[in-house]
Amino acid sequence: MPPDLSGFTPAPAGVSALAPAGERGAGALAARWDAIHAAAGVVAALAGVVPAALPPAVRAFPAAIARAGGQRLAVAWQGVDDLAAVLETGIRALLTMHGRGVSPRAPAEALWAEFIAARDALVTVAPPATRLLG
Repeated sequence: MPPDLSGFTPAPAGVSALAPAGERGAGALAARWDAIHAAAGVVAALAGVVPAALPPAVRAFPAAIARAGGQRLAVAWQGVDDLAAVLETGIRALLTMHGRGVSPRAPAEALWAEFIAARDALVTVAPPATRLLG
């Protein structure tokens, strides 16, 4: 049975629901990180996957990278921006397929796997000693 996406409305083309403009501080990064994971939940639903609980290093990432600051924080923001762009584009395509009655399961599975790999790679930008300190 396809997932119920009746309450989900994608952002209009050219408008990013995952990319708030302006502030680039720790609070904004944490909010963006949460938004990305919420969007990834849509991908998981379309893939028929039940996401596991977030690993401690993933939960702690925004605080750990904020403490690291400097170039690590800049790289983290770029990675988060990239993840948001990939998810937005992918979700738009998956929902288009779903809306046309075509199963988006296989491409959603691929996008889910890519998201997990990219997210886990991004977490390694935080210094090892701070990854679990959140």
